[in-house]
Amino acid sequence: MNFTASAKSRRTRGRYAVLAVLLAGMSLTAVAAGPAVHTVVIDGMQFTPANLEIRAGDTVIWKNKDPFPHTATVESGAGFDSGEITAGGSWKFIVSKRGTFSYVCTLHRTMKGQLVVK
Repeated sequence: MNFTASAKSRRTRGRYAVLAVLLAGMSLTAVAAGPAVHTVVIDGMQFTPANLEIRAGDTVIWKNKDPFPHTATVESGAGFDSGEITAGGSWKFIVSKRGTFSYVCTLHRTMKGQLVVK
């Protein structure tokens, strides 16, 4: 094998390696684009984050770190209602509808949050 053929072979292998890396990145992107899980922490009489933007199909988990119960309930119209989330407990909701959902804790009406579903 002469020098020119060897150099061509290395270039070809390098191109295949770059192609393999690009294809692997594309498949990772496809996996990452699936439904996501988001967490809203209830602590100190507030929802954190208070405003959350997600996609339809994502899951939201509300975790109550306060020593007393709370709810996550849409203020008006169709949406969601967690019922009482006990101290130290959590509630999971898979979001299927797009829209903007303002919610409150029905036990402590000053606690407010908003879920924007794209």
